[in-house]
Amino acid sequence: MAPLETAIRELRHILAADSTAPEWRWNVRRRLSDVRDALSRPHGRQPEAWLDARATLSERDRFQLHARVVALSTGVLDRLSGEAILHETERLLGDLEHHLQRVHDLVYDSVSLELGGSE
Repeated sequence: MAPLETAIRELRHILAADSTAPEWRWNVRRRLSDVRDALSRPHGRQPEAWLDARATLSERDRFQLHARVVALSTGVLDRLSGEAILHETERLLGDLEHHLQRVHDLVYDSVSLELGGSE
């Protein structure tokens, strides 16, 4: 999951930069493409049967987030205002971070089952 975490951190860093700089939009688009690439990779391991529903939900979220990243990145260079880019990207970052937390929780639950839980 490190590529997605890195991509999120770098996108957040670029958003904090000066949005009036000429290369800012291009940098945001490049970071969005890094996020898109990270979301394109499937998660590593197959979950246990009792985690299938949560894993399916996580995959559905990943596909929806991927579609949102693609839609946002198409308008960054010319269609959207700087304010709209900031607003939409901040919303997207929040959802990406929630997705990342759910994936980490899923992995943790899977590993805790293998280790015997908390007993």
